[in-house]
Amino acid sequence: MKTEQPIRGTQGADIVGPRNPEVEKQNPDILLPPETDHGGIPNLKFPFAMAHNRLEDGGWAREVTQREMGSMEEMAIVNMRLPAGVTRELHWHKEGEWAYVLQGKVRFYLIDDQRNVLIEDLEEGDLWYAPPGFPHAIQGLEEGTEFVLVFNDGNFSENQTLLLTELFAHTPKEVLAKNFGVAESAFDGIPVSEKYIFRLPVPGPLEEVRKELGAVNFTNKYVFKASKEPKKMFEGGATQLVDNQTFEVTDLATLIIDLEPGGMREIHWHPDADELQYYISGQARMTVFDAVNNARTFDFVAGDVGYVPRTLTHYIENTGTEPVRVLNVFHKGRYSDVSLNNWLALTPKDLVTGHLDIEEPFISSLRQKYQTIVKG
Repeated sequence: MKTEQPIRGTQGADIVGPRNPEVEKQNPDILLPPETDHGGIPNLKFPFAMAHNRLEDGGWAREVTQREMGSMEEMAIVNMRLPAGVTRELHWHKEGEWAYVLQGKVRFYLIDDQRNVLIEDLEEGDLWYAPPGFPHAIQGLEEGTEFVLVFNDGNFSENQTLLLTELFAHTPKEVLAKNFGVAESAFDGIPVSEKYIFRLPVPGPLEEVRKELGAVNFTNKYVFKASKEPKKMFEGGATQLVDNQTFEVTDLATLIIDLEPGGMREIHWHPDADELQYYISGQARMTVFDAVNNARTFDFVAGDVGYVPRTLTHYIENTGTEPVRVLNVFHKGRYSDVSLNNWLALTPKDLVTGHLDIEEPFISSLRQKYQTIVKG
């Protein structure tokens, strides 16, 4: 196969030094940018394939934060794998935790500040949200699970959560004894350090586990079974919006986007929230535009993380032959966007043509109707 060279007409030159052709192949718009790219937009892409993987007893976790991508000021993302029975230990965070189940089935446990108890089984496409300070745990069921977690702080680290094992290990035994009303010897066997991810048997049926707790107050308001909800269909793809209008407890909104080959999430921006992207399948590209002639185009494949600061214009285009699915998570509980097409359609025609020096058929193509996806 011929290796691409960064040459366009009389611009550029061939590469005669060392190359990494596999990376170049995944990033054609970095090697040979569109002529419309210009200026100094910072990096807005980081692949999970380059994220440090923390291997634990039976599972793993890896994260992309502001340390990996400096633009990620408001959100960070974690990818975690828990095979059957493997458990992410009881813990809580200073940040809110939003989650999307990528594969398999998972049991999620949580209690809130009103002693309401959540024990629920979730599957591919379902969501949960753990507000800051609410203790919770995650466990793989028979087929195991893989999921992503998004936190509302770019400096978040999964390695700095508050863990049950560490709480016990760093509390004097005489205090533990007094607190629980037992002898100090009861705590002789507690772990001396965190477990974090560890093996347990697959838990019993959901109703049996709930029954063991007796007459407690059960709740399901911290989970959202998006896998059972309908999508909004368009020519070129589909979307599913989950924000605090449908999932009341969440502080992070999400738009789940499916793009057919050639389909595109239309040119738009978000006036009040940064956007974190996680690409689940397919191949896509995105151009991000900022003030003073700044624009940069990025290419994405499954497993990549993208990021767009608030108010910056962008699109997502399926550039491959397979469907694209991408999560778009926002640092606000309520979703909002501004469509370029709608903006111009809702502006007097003379004002638009006076700016752009173009008329038909462009003017007639503008639409006032809200439509997040366009067909290729």
